[in-house]
Amino acid sequence: MDSPNGSTALHVLFVCAGNTCRSPMAEAIAVRKASDLSRRVEFRSAGTAAHEGDPVTGGALRAAARAGLDLARHTATLVDEEIANWADVILVMSPGHLARLRRLGAGDRSFLLSAFSTAKEAPSAEDVGVPDPFGGGSDVYEHTFAVLEGLVEDAIHRLEG
Repeated sequence: MDSPNGSTALHVLFVCAGNTCRSPMAEAIAVRKASDLSRRVEFRSAGTAAHEGDPVTGGALRAAARAGLDLARHTATLVDEEIANWADVILVMSPGHLARLRRLGAGDRSFLLSAFSTAKEAPSAEDVGVPDPFGGGSDVYEHTFAVLEGLVEDAIHRLEG
């Protein structure tokens, strides 16, 4: 997949609601998994309802740390037109996030992560995306992290192809 923005790097944006759980975990997983790609890929994350500057949740911090990833310096970013325009590909966690990206004019570059990872152009009616672990226990965060690991790995393979 080539970068249409004229950059030599492909820009990938992960989006969830608060940018304190799913999207920062996905970004960190992607950075690690993309280190051996043959092309340069840059990753960012943002949230559709993020409070700028909020840290990741403790559950996300611990789930990532168990996998050797450090999210301690991450702070939440609200997705806006500028960030959406930076991205060549936008991978969102739920169908509601797709609607927000469409309103920002980035609908043609936005995909439900779970659908993109399985090479579906459109999500099926039963595809609700990646469940939000916010407010859940450590087991919920661990499960979400494991789901994200698989989906992000599949997405990276698709991006390279």
